[in-house]
Amino acid sequence: MTSIIFMGTPDFSVPVLKGLVEKGYEVKAVVTQPDKKVGRKQKITKTPAKIAAEELDIPVYQPVKLSGSSELDELIAMNADFIVTAAYGQFLPTKFLNSAKIAAVNVHGSLLPKYRGGAPIQYSLINGDKETGITIMEMVKKMDAGDIYAQKAIEIEPDDTAGSLFEKLSYLGRDLLLETLPKISDGSVQKVTQNEEEVVFSPNITKNQERITSKMTAQEANNLLRGLNPDPGAYMMVNGKRFKVWKAEVADESTDLEAGSLVENKGRFAISFANNTVLNLLEVQPAGKKKMPIQSFLNGQASKFTVGEKIIDD
Repeated sequence: MTSIIFMGTPDFSVPVLKGLVEKGYEVKAVVTQPDKKVGRKQKITKTPAKIAAEELDIPVYQPVKLSGSSELDELIAMNADFIVTAAYGQFLPTKFLNSAKIAAVNVHGSLLPKYRGGAPIQYSLINGDKETGITIMEMVKKMDAGDIYAQKAIEIEPDDTAGSLFEKLSYLGRDLLLETLPKISDGSVQKVTQNEEEVVFSPNITKNQERITSKMTAQEANNLLRGLNPDPGAYMMVNGKRFKVWKAEVADESTDLEAGSLVENKGRFAISFANNTVLNLLEVQPAGKKKMPIQSFLNGQASKFTVGEKIIDD
């Protein structure tokens, strides 16, 4: 039986892990990030990969840093055929990568060399791409720079968010990995070297990137909020207060109002953006409130706004 050490952390990794087990691979261990304190009550929360591993009765390792840890020596001693990673979240020591008898393989959520880094799915939406996909690649010490074993693309739908794309790509990644591992084992796969001139990076999202401003077009604003939904979410400053926007649509109209102005607040909440574009807000979360459909917000707040006034603070 082909043996695997699996490394993953978020929901994205769970279908991949379960797929390996269901296909009959021997998963000797699951390595995931340490449990974290979450929410106002700071409740200790297990990673999705850990929860799945415990359900599957697979030993779990959670080193704060794998390099130099006692866990590293234990994992190397397992002498696994494959190391498989899917959104693990740490760099792996070279001696660990080299310990795989056949290969160390990564399931990456983009069509490399585009979007190397920690947030490929988010950037595909933020940048308005029409497609994304999965890359099965050989792991090397340099981030997401290994040779490509296989790729498969999917179309990005107009209503896709980071959440929906993560789910779609996790299953696509599972299927492509299970299709590719036997080819790596028997040597029939043809690796492709990445073109370094085409590399695009996708570093982790920072707090400064979460803010929608009126300098954006309506399409750019909509792309941003889709890329940051469900986590961490995008916001704008409306009359001095933080105002999260979870869902919107680009209106099929233009306006002469100054960017950041209220276009309409009866039946819809429409705001002007750069290049005379208009964005209809559909689901919002005012400061201190829960998410709500825009009609619920308008029922209590519409009278506080005047059409034509600038409401977005940049």
